[in-house]
Amino acid sequence: MVEQKPESHNIHLMYGGMLPQEEMLEIGKRQKKLIIGMPREKQHLEQRISLTPEAIEVLVNNGHEVLIESKAGEGAHYSDKNYSECGGFIVENKGQVLGADIILKVGPLDLEEIDLLKGNQVIFSGLHIHSQKEDYIRKLMEKKMTAIAYEYIKDEYNYFPVLQSMNAIAGNTAIIIAGEYLSNKNGGKGVMLGGISGITPTEVVILGAGIAAESAARAALGLGAFVKVFDPSPQKLEQLQKNLGTRLHTSIFHPQVLRRTLKSADVLIGAFDLYDKGPRYFVTKEMVKEMKKGSVIIDISIDQGGCIETSECRTHLDPVFTKHDVIHYCVANLPSRVARTASIALSNIISPIMINIGNSGGIKPFLKSNLGVRHGVYLYNGILTNELLGSNFNIPSKDIDLLMAAF
Repeated sequence: MVEQKPESHNIHLMYGGMLPQEEMLEIGKRQKKLIIGMPREKQHLEQRISLTPEAIEVLVNNGHEVLIESKAGEGAHYSDKNYSECGGFIVENKGQVLGADIILKVGPLDLEEIDLLKGNQVIFSGLHIHSQKEDYIRKLMEKKMTAIAYEYIKDEYNYFPVLQSMNAIAGNTAIIIAGEYLSNKNGGKGVMLGGISGITPTEVVILGAGIAAESAARAALGLGAFVKVFDPSPQKLEQLQKNLGTRLHTSIFHPQVLRRTLKSADVLIGAFDLYDKGPRYFVTKEMVKEMKKGSVIIDISIDQGGCIETSECRTHLDPVFTKHDVIHYCVANLPSRVARTASIALSNIISPIMINIGNSGGIKPFLKSNLGVRHGVYLYNGILTNELLGSNFNIPSKDIDLLMAAF
């Protein structure tokens, strides 16, 4: 049922569905009015959404329109009413949402969704480069899309803000999950992750010294666990030690040292950053066989191919399996387990980018001046700009900086 629009609104009714409940504030003429679409996620059990209702309100008050497919925010417990009250248009038809100037989606579009695009648009989404198919790239090229990967966007400090925020959530969540599967309730050893006076603390081994590893280590230390971190980089380990303090034990990665350590470990967290390297196994099947019965492995790196040989990519519906008497939890979109927190973190990054695109006068002038978001571009006007994708699918690619100079 379509709600009646107050007469003071100057927004047309072409989209149908629920209309904004509050009047859009008049804040002056914008350089470029954006129409932003957020389709409902089709990827299995992806619960996150790119913008919260509060972010929608800011965008609307800056003169932009946001179309949200009905029930798109359900997984993060945002209702259609939450969005409409903040100025968003709730739309039943996915095709209308996918006709927006800019499309925001957590997971990549599927082929059916690409068919609904009108072409010459902008898509911000995850890319999942190591699991991407050639058809996806070629279809977007045919539509002359400009496509920007969340995971490759940089900020003014040369960091990857989306990756960092999702990795921080994944690291914290991994420790919570490990605690669940060490307990009797989920078939674990019946031990508490951490420690109390008079009882030897559980041992947590973490592979990697990045954001996910630091978040996991911080959470495990907070519970009282004995934590040891392995990484090939002495500099990263030194920085991690400074960040977390002397209770943390660190070691340069060496297979034999890791093998001995894993024999007494209760929890193994795989948190290596493999984005530009592809799958690499730092823990072999033979190492896993020597781990204690009932110990727990959580491979956060599984969305990049995994860093543990016995890992298998699973979903949130069926996340756990046992190999060699060791419990494995390997889910690619781990932050989706805490979808509301992850959505807020993502929205805090994406919303200012949308504002700046509008203030710049559109995507082309924005990309010319913003090197960080330009780094996330893998297609520009249908031209492939990512060398790794080009190599994977034998498609010629061009340097984005040269293209920006030409257009």
